[in-house]
Amino acid sequence: MKLNYPRWATLSTLSLALLGLGIGSHASAAVTAIKAARMLDVRSGNTIESAVILIDGERITAAGSKLAIPAGAQVIDLGDKTVLPGLIDMHTHLTGDPQDAGYAVVAKSVPRMTMTGAKNARLTLQAGFTTVRNLGAEGYSDIGLRDAINDGEMPGPRIAASGPAMGITGGHCDDTMHAPEYKSTSLGVADGTEEALKVTRRIIKYGADVIKICATGGVLSFGDDPRTSQYTLEELKAIISDAHRLGRKVAAHAHGGDGIKLAVLAGVDSIEHGSYIDDEGIKLMKEHKTWLVPTLYLGDWLIANAEAIKLPAPLLAKAKVVLPTARQNIARAIRAGVPIAFGTDAAVYPHGLNGREFAVLVKLGMTPLQAIRTATVNASELLGWTDRVGSIEAGKFADIIAVDGDPLKDVSTLERVQWVMKGGAVVK
Repeated sequence: MKLNYPRWATLSTLSLALLGLGIGSHASAAVTAIKAARMLDVRSGNTIESAVILIDGERITAAGSKLAIPAGAQVIDLGDKTVLPGLIDMHTHLTGDPQDAGYAVVAKSVPRMTMTGAKNARLTLQAGFTTVRNLGAEGYSDIGLRDAINDGEMPGPRIAASGPAMGITGGHCDDTMHAPEYKSTSLGVADGTEEALKVTRRIIKYGADVIKICATGGVLSFGDDPRTSQYTLEELKAIISDAHRLGRKVAAHAHGGDGIKLAVLAGVDSIEHGSYIDDEGIKLMKEHKTWLVPTLYLGDWLIANAEAIKLPAPLLAKAKVVLPTARQNIARAIRAGVPIAFGTDAAVYPHGLNGREFAVLVKLGMTPLQAIRTATVNASELLGWTDRVGSIEAGKFADIIAVDGDPLKDVSTLERVQWVMKGGAVVK
């Protein structure tokens, strides 16, 4: 078997992986066969017993029960574990950490943020998230991180990167922490349709896979209100239509009801957070088939750890109002059938804890299977990567995880991923 370990894998790492999997020195076969007691078919919801997955290079060639294993194939026997497709987080901030909330981030340079991103990319991958959408990073640092991972220079998930988030002057995606004399404005700030078009095109020029816009105020920003809209309908239409014309999807940070509705009417692909979504917003999202990416577990962690990370008082005050409200409204959206994709806003809480979001989704009314689908088939559809990720099927990347127990009975098993493969290479 050609293990295809990336260049960052040290000899000792490789040796331990080989020993742990019982792989001998004859590992030169082209085909890898994974055996496991169970495999979850995330499309049908069926659990396939005595599962076998055949892999050639980076891609799956076949998956099913008791498949014949070709002679000479390298066999990875996972025993009594359950295998699932690699998980997808549609809302991360890899280049940030919880302690960066508020003024602490002012002293952090873009190169330092990029190094933080390298650490968090590894933690995210180890947690079983083999694909992420990164929504907002200073100085295009997430695009550099994506490229380094793709070139095999460091471990990390597949990244759909946005680069700097777009927003209005003084809004949630602008720097409001410096005094006026510093004349500090964030890279993605654009006011008016003409400037909005120019900035959209510039962000795409420098490598963005997706455009992130701030349609309302936010929680972890000074001087704005999460309930109020920021971009106008005309500005939103200009950004979204041009991004779509250039082959990019658009994600809208939107807490407040009016901002949600304006973004949906403008044709946005996903609403991030959706904390104050109301009945009209739910109706519009269903009609337009707009995805909702709620980010819910962060409410538990942030409020409990606000003192430890020195979260500024005005931001904590907003969090204590917005985050509990979000759970009530998102539960209504789930019951109403709004399409949901999995997201965490990791960076608001520590990377690597992404799997804790599943239990919150179940608590708010989803079945474990529905919650798992948000991070697999649903997320891949929103990404536009259904040909690559989101299920264990022939032709997809061999992005596979294994857990103990049955996640359909206890979704919290996804908080404790035991084994991870990305693109045919064992990374945990």
